[in-house]
Amino acid sequence: MIRLFVGLALPDALRERLAALACGLPNARWVEDHNLHLTLRFIGEVDEATGQDIHESLSAVRAPSFDLMLDGLGTFQSGRRANALWAGAERVPELLHLRDKVESAVVRAGLAPEPRRFLPHVTLARLKDAPVHRVQSYVAANNLFRAGPERIDHFVLFSSHLGRAGADYTAEAEYPLKVDMGKHQGH
Repeated sequence: MIRLFVGLALPDALRERLAALACGLPNARWVEDHNLHLTLRFIGEVDEATGQDIHESLSAVRAPSFDLMLDGLGTFQSGRRANALWAGAERVPELLHLRDKVESAVVRAGLAPEPRRFLPHVTLARLKDAPVHRVQSYVAANNLFRAGPERIDHFVLFSSHLGRAGADYTAEAEYPLKVDMGKHQGH
């Protein structure tokens, strides 16, 4: 079995800006900068044959490259407590188009459709028993965070390996996005 997800590997400039935020919040387990990414589709554990079907289906995805902008911070909640801190990504049409294409490819490979609404973000930290007022203050103090635009010219099938220090991600395959797709069609 292999644990997979599809995402965007972030350019160095974005990872450096995000890594600079990794301080000042008690009980935060910060994502290591080399693991920072934007998830397009979580897949979970599948067997090797299904993983190969997913890879083949993703290989057929055609979508344009685009500029990624990060904008503001937020949290995911569990009850009254925040359990994750994230940086939001602007919902540009090209990002949403790519996410839809990836979703279709994964469903074509035999997986059930993703029931959750897509909220493009980069997880910065996992929070466990972080004081609510400190989380709120941290988000408020950093909510004007913006980074980018940075060009995204490919997407990635990642595997996730769980260890004591958290998950570590490995790029299993990269899929190119097309530059100026469509501008030269129909001639």
